[in-house]
Amino acid sequence: MTFQTEFEFSLPRGYIDANGVIHRDGKMRLSTALDEIESINDPRVQANDAYLPIVLLSRVVTQLGGLSPISAHVIESLYVSDFTLLEDIYLRINSQEPVMLGATCPHCSKAFQLQVAPLGAE
Repeated sequence: MTFQTEFEFSLPRGYIDANGVIHRDGKMRLSTALDEIESINDPRVQANDAYLPIVLLSRVVTQLGGLSPISAHVIESLYVSDFTLLEDIYLRINSQEPVMLGATCPHCSKAFQLQVAPLGAE
């Protein structure tokens, strides 16, 4: 049995770099305790708690298109839909419990909760 530590994803919009290249496909690894601790102690997070997901995602997203490593600037430049997807993936791969996600029906626009299994769960 192998233990999966890295997960592929594809962003709906993608990061557009300075040359106009769109980067959509990437990889995210499992978070470590050190990722959490160093992210919480980052001066940007100390100044603004809302910056925590940006710092944390910049540590665990290992590749985005042809970009590697991924800087906080790349994460903070993502469109909200892409950023939200990465947050959801982070929760799913780092949790052993099912995760509840907010969703909206594309037909009637009614909001509902969707329970999803952790990624990599057997």
